[in-house]
Amino acid sequence: MAGKPPAGDPVQDAPEVAPPQHAAAGLPAIGHTLRMAQQQMGVKRTALTLLRVNQKDGFDCPGCAWPEPEHRHKAEFCENGAKAVAEEATLRRVTPDFFAAHPVSDLARRSGYWLGQQGRLTQPMYLAEGADRYEAVTWERAFDIVAEELDALTSPNEAVFYTSGRTSNEAAFLYQLFAREFGTNNLPDCSNMCHESSGSALVETIGIGKGSVLLEDLYKADLIIVAGQNPGTNHPRMLSALEKAKAGGAKIITVNPLPEAGMERFKNPQTPQGMLKGTALTDLFLQIRLGGDQALFRLLNKLILETEGAVDEEFIREHTHGYEEFATAARQADWDETLTATGLTREKIDEALRMILASKRTIVCWAMGLTQHKHAVPTIREVVNFLLLRGNIGRPGVGVCPVRGHSNVQGDRTMGIFERPAPAFLDALEKEFGFAPPRHHGLDVVRAIRALRDGEAKVFFAMGGNFVAASPDTEVTEAAMRRARLTVHVSTKLNRSHAVTGARALILPTLGRTEKDLQGSGEQFVTVEDSMGMVHASRGRLQPASPHLLSEPAIVARLAQRVLGSATRTPWTEFEKDYTTIRDRIAAVIPGFEDFNARVAQPGGFTLPHAPRDERRFPTATGKANFTAAPVEHPELPAGRLLLQTLRSHDQYNTTIYGLDDRYRGIKNGRRVVLVNPDDAASLGLTDGSYVDLVSEWKDGVERRAPGFRVVHYPTAKGCAAAYYPETNVLIPLDATADTSNTPVSKAVVVRLEPK
Repeated sequence: MAGKPPAGDPVQDAPEVAPPQHAAAGLPAIGHTLRMAQQQMGVKRTALTLLRVNQKDGFDCPGCAWPEPEHRHKAEFCENGAKAVAEEATLRRVTPDFFAAHPVSDLARRSGYWLGQQGRLTQPMYLAEGADRYEAVTWERAFDIVAEELDALTSPNEAVFYTSGRTSNEAAFLYQLFAREFGTNNLPDCSNMCHESSGSALVETIGIGKGSVLLEDLYKADLIIVAGQNPGTNHPRMLSALEKAKAGGAKIITVNPLPEAGMERFKNPQTPQGMLKGTALTDLFLQIRLGGDQALFRLLNKLILETEGAVDEEFIREHTHGYEEFATAARQADWDETLTATGLTREKIDEALRMILASKRTIVCWAMGLTQHKHAVPTIREVVNFLLLRGNIGRPGVGVCPVRGHSNVQGDRTMGIFERPAPAFLDALEKEFGFAPPRHHGLDVVRAIRALRDGEAKVFFAMGGNFVAASPDTEVTEAAMRRARLTVHVSTKLNRSHAVTGARALILPTLGRTEKDLQGSGEQFVTVEDSMGMVHASRGRLQPASPHLLSEPAIVARLAQRVLGSATRTPWTEFEKDYTTIRDRIAAVIPGFEDFNARVAQPGGFTLPHAPRDERRFPTATGKANFTAAPVEHPELPAGRLLLQTLRSHDQYNTTIYGLDDRYRGIKNGRRVVLVNPDDAASLGLTDGSYVDLVSEWKDGVERRAPGFRVVHYPTAKGCAAAYYPETNVLIPLDATADTSNTPVSKAVVVRLEPK
């Protein structure tokens, strides 16, 4: 039997704290997985569903974008993937009766955890202007409401079309096609808030904004550097790949402000040895100060340059541009400045250098710990410099490895979900569909919030996600959303964004990955692209949570027909009926997808081409891989203040809160905690267990406050603190963004801790 949802919000004012753990997975992960799955799905449904996750004839996990190996376990999922599946395949239901009992003002007072635990949405719901609660509405009426508001706009650019990384390739392609036929490139997506910095840096330096490694490369590497990433919680199946790499002789350097259990030791639940003892993963832990990564890699590059025979001169001569300017800048790297920026010792950096020089094949992996800083793009460029110096791009066992978050965030961008589309993409779209797409750039996430705030955007349409909770500067974001004429969310479950609405609001319930998708031509499947450019099919097997659900492609196709009317020549009805017709058009527009339907029908799908990896060809402006020479930056910390990073708990995926524990960090029954180095706490007079308000400080002078956080003495890097988002997104100024990428700076927030 599945459990009932909580009737009231759990009390979180007294979190329990124990010492952090030093190993991830193992028996506790199995127990926790089964317990949470059974609460949502019951025993039988749990078994039937989890055995289909990430199988070649099953459905893609709706969690992270880590790729599947060629040879898969029968249980090819991790603890957090199982939680994501359980949340979607839950037997709990949110019906119109629920909305009748809960006005929007009540929903707005609830936590994200409580909202998500209520279950699957079952019918389209409409909040009329001036009404206090949602009411059921037909799909036809819902599309009419959207059309009314879009038709009333003075310009198509007054509409914003947001995309979550869960959206399939087919739905994303149709969505961007509809938005551009409507007349706008306002297509912000969740990548704007996470790996936009990676794409910006990689396009400039190697010519493609994606990683250059496959799983097999990890297994062949001599050295893997994992920087600014916590795989044990955010990409747990990555630990299996690292374990296999270690078995092949690889060394691992971890660069992070916090020690994380998953990178210390992995107890693989798939093997007896793993369950009993596990594998120590990290050979060298560099506990870096927040924002010190660029300084670290710049100094390492200087030391490589100073080591005779360490530079791959032939590769640099044949395949790179800008080496001399870079080398001049790198030779100026200063030891004292680097030690201040990083908080590391000279001995640790020297040890890292010895491991780097001993490696013939090196990979650097990273995530939000590098991408969400003001100087994120120069930092990632410096990582590329580091790899180029020794020819570590474009051969087996080497390369750049930005580890993406949501399951199809990379695929959505490939499909054209981008506010700054390439001219070649628009040319292909125009040729295939016979209309002139807009050429001016649209709005990313931060600019979309500003436009809503300033009354320049009036309709907000979200294909999945939880935009309000994911975005920075919570009070500003919520006020901006409330200025809209209409807010629309295509969703599977309730979240905070449904309670922060425009004058009118719609919730459009959609199929999940786990569910069968029956259309006019029969059962359909969708496709996704993982973090390493592998494209494969996803086939749901469960009966839909409600007969009133529509698939995402069907929602877009019907909406486009209603809004565009006789002005469109696009065969939207055909697209809804048969997804192979969508894939045929993708194949005609997007390079690498030729013969899409036939290739994706093969078990495991296919790999997209990647010129730097496959040919050592770099499609940049210079025709070569580009060295860069940006000035070194790092955050300045005023006296009596700390640098705060926002992060996830282990019972969390993005903004979805599965539970109130963070098992690996020793936190139970609460999320309003701030992790503080004991020495910093002592200097600030803060005892373990005391309570503080977190107040951010930025150049605009606005006070941004997150009240009531329990202080937890924790082995963070000195001068650095950590707390969970979305609770701390209120502290991040909307205008505090990364240079070039415009990504919110969530990993270096200057805060003062005010005792309660």
